[in-house]
Amino acid sequence: MRKVLCVEPVIFIYMFAASLTSPLVQQFIYRRLWEEEYNSTFVSDSNASACEQKKSSPEVQEKASIFNMQLDLTGAIPSLIVAFVIVANGDRQGRKRSLVLPSTGALIADICLTVIAYFSLSLSILFAVAFVTGLFGSMATFLGGGFAFIADVCHDEKQKTTRIAVVDLIFGVVSGLAGLSSGYFLRGIGFTWTFVTASLLHVINIIYIIFFLEDTVGVSEFQHEAPVSCKELLRETFSGVYMLFKTAPYKKRILIIVLLFTFMTYLFTMVGGSSLFTLYELDEPLCWNEVYIGYGAAAFTSVSLTSFLGVYLFSKCLKDIYIVFIGIFSYIGGMVMAAFAKTTLLMFLVRVPSLLCFMPIPVLRSMLSKVVLTGEQGAVFACIACLEVVTGTISLSVFNILYAATVAWFSGFSFLLSAGLCLIPLAVLCWLLCTSWNGEDLALLVPEEVSSIESTDS
Repeated sequence: MRKVLCVEPVIFIYMFAASLTSPLVQQFIYRRLWEEEYNSTFVSDSNASACEQKKSSPEVQEKASIFNMQLDLTGAIPSLIVAFVIVANGDRQGRKRSLVLPSTGALIADICLTVIAYFSLSLSILFAVAFVTGLFGSMATFLGGGFAFIADVCHDEKQKTTRIAVVDLIFGVVSGLAGLSSGYFLRGIGFTWTFVTASLLHVINIIYIIFFLEDTVGVSEFQHEAPVSCKELLRETFSGVYMLFKTAPYKKRILIIVLLFTFMTYLFTMVGGSSLFTLYELDEPLCWNEVYIGYGAAAFTSVSLTSFLGVYLFSKCLKDIYIVFIGIFSYIGGMVMAAFAKTTLLMFLVRVPSLLCFMPIPVLRSMLSKVVLTGEQGAVFACIACLEVVTGTISLSVFNILYAATVAWFSGFSFLLSAGLCLIPLAVLCWLLCTSWNGEDLALLVPEEVSSIESTDS
């Protein structure tokens, strides 16, 4: 059977299924906690009086926020370890396992969610589901493997920024479409059958990965070798990442560290701030129902499109670092506006100043990919995947706790804090611009100079 090197369908299906279930899980938890709090059936209505009917209160908001934080922490630790091992070993053992394992874990999770919703089982079972999903790598492994796959396929360094931005565009567009349809799925067929639909999508994805997707890394030469033990596998994994920093020239090592830190700090602020939108929209004075929440999620589709167009156009006339600057300032504007959004119209308009806020993520990934060699792509994307897990988990925990503590007196405080924390990556980038390394500084902004730097330093 002829196989293909097209990973985009895998990314499309996985992200659609994940984005379809993610807001529904938050709403499922919120509704169950609300019913326990008021000992009555949750009312979902499109009328403006729904706020009064739902009796939205800070107590339910706090419980939902803390529960989501605990759930994220439960799956974070196993997914961190699995992502690091699987993605880093992708340079040697192929990229497909980085895609099929998270898809299998997501399938198991959706099946468990179906059972919990159908039989009205205890919410505490979700912690076991999150832990098992983490053992399969979760989103971090999938992202690391997907971007490493793209880096392998794209041999032209000048087009790598655009190609990675295309993948991020797929993430955004599919997430928006899934978010838009999630409200109608919930209203039309309920939680149970929506989770069944997501399970079927993951089955299709697994079949495509196993039988139709060609791996970018040749593994035939390793099939005849004696199987390595877990101890040797871990040693090879950590040695690959260790050698990435140990053997690299000083300037290259500093560039990698600075870029990883910038990526981590911006991801911390963006994940933490944007993760609170659903809870913020469920609370007074907005009190959105599932359809409006879907509209809000779909509004980010436009943000993904404009961010991609921004990367595509700005990359023709600006250096990568300036594109990152523009994206960070775009995010700051959106968060400040969200902090004071008290009407439905204003909440939708929050997306206008945020139209370019996704640009820093693909650009920073591309900058890191350009700095390292071809055989080091797996190691650097393993570092990125692990940072995404650690940073995302800490960010979700911090912002959920902060939101629970401040929702009673000012629910928009967390958004203002998220905007203020963006000063950290901005300061790092300013330092990078202002620091001179004998005319060869900022070599990452001119990929052709990286090889010359390595030769002169070594």
